[in-house]
Order: sequence, then structure tokens, then C-alpha cells
Amino acid sequence: MRTLTLPGAGRRLGFAGTAGVMAFVLAAGPVLAANIGASGAGDPYFPLQGNGGYDVDSYGLDLRWDPATNHLDGVATIAAVATQSLSRFDLDLRRELGVSSVTVNGAAAEATQPVALGQELVITPARTLPSGKLFTVVVRYGGTPQVITDPDSSIEGWVPTTDGAFVVGEPQGSPGWYPCNDTPTDKARYEFRVTVPDGLTAVANGDLVGRPVSEAGWTTFTWRSAQPMATYLSTATIGRFATSTGTTPGGVPYYVAVDPTLASQSKVVLAKLPAMIDYFASTFGPYPFSSAGAIVDDAPSVGYALETQTKPVFDRPPDELTLAHELAHQWYGDAVTLARWRDIWVNEGFAEFSSWLWSESRGQTSAQQFFNRWYGQSAKSDWFWNPPPGDPGDPADIFAWSEYERGAMTLQALRVKLGDGTFFRILRGWFASRKYGNATVEDFTGYAQRVSGVDLAHFFDVWLYQPGKPVSW
Repeated sequence: MRTLTLPGAGRRLGFAGTAGVMAFVLAAGPVLAANIGASGAGDPYFPLQGNGGYDVDSYGLDLRWDPATNHLDGVATIAAVATQSLSRFDLDLRRELGVSSVTVNGAAAEATQPVALGQELVITPARTLPSGKLFTVVVRYGGTPQVITDPDSSIEGWVPTTDGAFVVGEPQGSPGWYPCNDTPTDKARYEFRVTVPDGLTAVANGDLVGRPVSEAGWTTFTWRSAQPMATYLSTATIGRFATSTGTTPGGVPYYVAVDPTLASQSKVVLAKLPAMIDYFASTFGPYPFSSAGAIVDDAPSVGYALETQTKPVFDRPPDELTLAHELAHQWYGDAVTLARWRDIWVNEGFAEFSSWLWSESRGQTSAQQFFNRWYGQSAKSDWFWNPPPGDPGDPADIFAWSEYERGAMTLQALRVKLGDGTFFRILRGWFASRKYGNATVEDFTGYAQRVSGVDLAHFFDVWLYQPGKPVSW
């Protein structure tokens, strides 16, 4: 996930007047337990995150936000395939967002938001949905988005800024601004239509479709993300931005939005974005999305950057390593995404190591020099070495320092053990074989062992699972 932006370091939607939930048509007949979609996707760190019984194909989000009142109105059109017979199913939506209506396949449906379930929108369609069939849900909702505090005390969701909103979702912020199946394993396509007062710009994932349309003091921006995306990687960041577009020498289009007050501080580093994209493409495999980019906003209360798909968001001007880290996530984290939150190493360790590779490729600090620098940390530095990156053990620790630096060190140690030829063959093959999918730590360790033909059980045990400073690997 996140790159902390410490000095020196390399959710509500709806219609005005809606108050709570309006129930519409009750499903006929008894609700059978076998036909009820699960209210969670099974992640032990976030038990109510995600849902069962269906797989989302696409989200269409029509949003209108008024910064003067911080009120957000939304219509979400969700196309999904039932993976079981469904007489009832859930979406994730924070209770602060009032729902005014829900339809399933065009028919009014009953919808409730039980207090005890926190973020569950429980939907009972008028007719049972058959397994294997596509269905469409339309949710109209509205309210004042609330900032969400994570187990590690960081904030996310719809975070107000002086001129807009900084919108980030890892690990649990997306239901703070739209209804969704908020599990990393249910990736989908997206289209955003975001309407804001004239003078503001709304930047979302994917490609800007046509020109923004202005009418009666409001401007609508339409963005389309055609490649699969996990919910936590979505954004609809709003503010006053200076925007620029271009194409990397390797042919990847990009869109960059920068708060004008930060433009001069960001210019030098952002000028490296095209070269970074092309370098990672040459090292890991072709860029996996239709476009690239970045959003630099003035949101110092957030305290981190995030790899939102196609357009990483930065709460302040990034340094070179931070930009490289978030862009590398487009391969490792966005295209290849963790399966469970305990698997955060397959995101963060890989992105941090990639920033070291970028530095090395520029003739600056090499990956081995980064390794040596960090390995010099005392074995008593519990904050640095623990928890082991392969199993954080607690949701408050998924963004611990060890996931980043010890996580990156694991890959450099593997590189030295196997040699560059085998090591980079593993990285390229891993990306190609898992692109647009999900993976666990054990998936990668097993893949590395198969491709290399080397017994790596002890190596990975020492680096990924044993507490404390690794020795004798």
C-alpha cells in the first residue's frame, strides 16, 4: 500500500434529504439460508470486508459533490454474476451514507443497513437470482462522507482538503463513498462520472473520456478504467489542479494533475515519470494498463502516498524514490494484487525493492547498498525487523516498516542467492502469470522455488516468517 511521506523518507454518498433507508419490495416467500450471500469475504483482519455469492463485472459511479457542504450524491450501477442462487446478498457501504432506493434487474428491492453490521447494505431482490446469471443493481444514496480511521490510526476514505477531497481506499476506505464488494479478490471494470463546481477538477482511474462538460455552474468529468481493479485502488480525487498529458518514449499515455501551489516543488521529480514507467516495463513486463499518471495534492493530514490504479496519489510533492515506489505498484500491487491483507508483502516489499532498482539503474545507490545500509540496523531494533513481513499478525501492522524495508531486503537477498538471470526471470514470469489476479505470499515462494529449481524453504522461513533480524540464510 502506502508510502509514508515523513520528512527525509525515500465516506458517504447520496441525495439531499435522504435520511436512512427506505424499504421497497419485500421478497416473496421465505429466505433460505442456502441462498444468502455471505456478509464477509473471509479475511480475518477485516471480517465484514467483502461479500459472498457474486462476482462484480463493472461499476458505474455517477457522483455529484458539493465542497461547500461536503455533501456527496451518488448513483451506483453494479453489474455482477451470481456465483450461487441468491435470495439475499450484501454490498459494503458505510451506514453514514443514506440509501434512498435500490433496484435489482429494474425491480425495486428491499434494502437495510443493520446497525450491528457497520458497513453492510443488505439487499433482498424481488426474485431469487439464479446462479451463473448476470444481474444489475442500482443504488441511489447520499450524505456527508466521513473520514475513516484504520487500525494503525492512519486515515482514509473521502478526506477533505482546502479545495476538494483526497480520496484513498486502502485497506477499507472505498465503502465510505460508494457501495461495493470491498475485497481485493473481486476486481472489476469502472466508469466514473464526477460532477463538481466549475473551477475544480475530478481525477479518477483510467482514461479521461472526451472533454469535461460544464452546465449551470457545474462540470462533469468522465473516466473509464477498462482493466480489472480492486476496490481499494479506486479514487475520485477533487481539487484545483494544473493538468498535463503526454506519452512515454515507450508509448504509454499519461495524465498528471498537480495542485498549483505544489507545482514548482514537484516539477523535477514528476519529469522522471515517463522514464520510470518505461524502465519498469523493460524490467518486469509491459505496462499493464491503458494509461499512467500521478496526482499530487496538498493533503498533509493524510501522511502517505497510495498506488491508486493508473494514477498514484501523493499528499505532498513526492521524492524520487516515493514516485518510483508507487509507479512500481502498478505491476506489483495493482496488476498483481494481494489475496488477503496478511499478504501485504507481495505489494509493499516488491514496490520498495523496485524503487531500489530504479535508483541502481540511474547510477545512484544500488539495491545492494540499500540492503547493506538497512542490514546495519541493530538486532535490538524491534521497530525495524518486526513483524516478519510474511505474516504481520495484526491489521494494525500491515503497513509496518518491516513490510517495506525488510520486505525489499528479502528480494535483494534472493537476487544474490539466485543470480540476476534467474531472479529477474522469476519477477517477469510472476507478473505475467498473475496479471489482473491475486496472490498470497506462499504463491510467490512456491513459484520462485519451482522456477529456480532451488530449495528455498529455509531462506524464505528466515526472511519472511522468523521474528527478529535474519541471520544464516
